[in-house]
Amino acid sequence: MVEYGVIGVLLLMSIVALWATLERLLFYKYIKLILYANKIELEIDLSKNLTLIATIGSNAPYVGLLGTVFGIIITFVQIGQSGMVDTANIMTGLALALQATAGGLLVAIPSIIFYNLLTRKSEVLVAQWEIMQEKKANKGVQ
Repeated sequence: MVEYGVIGVLLLMSIVALWATLERLLFYKYIKLILYANKIELEIDLSKNLTLIATIGSNAPYVGLLGTVFGIIITFVQIGQSGMVDTANIMTGLALALQATAGGLLVAIPSIIFYNLLTRKSEVLVAQWEIMQEKKANKGVQ
């Protein structure tokens, strides 16, 4: 029962990370740099939801690990209550418990990859804006 809760939390985290990633990709695709007169305003808009993606990526393994710990505890409680050591039941319980860790990693790895890619894209957009501002300033001097 606990594993389902952890898997549900991981599923929710993956949906939120995917939504935030898609939102950022669309925003970066259609952004009009010319509309920004202020670099700080641009950076604020470019960095929206990046912290959310990073937080999900860094915490998903811990949520998965928590599910694994709960699964192992439940397995040991069942062994203690039955009074018999059945290797098949132990291995099944441990394998199910480890699914939560795998789920956490499956959420974390893409989230961190997307965070890094989106952060780089944000940096490139800021650099493009700075180049555009420099060209504008140079035109005004001539």
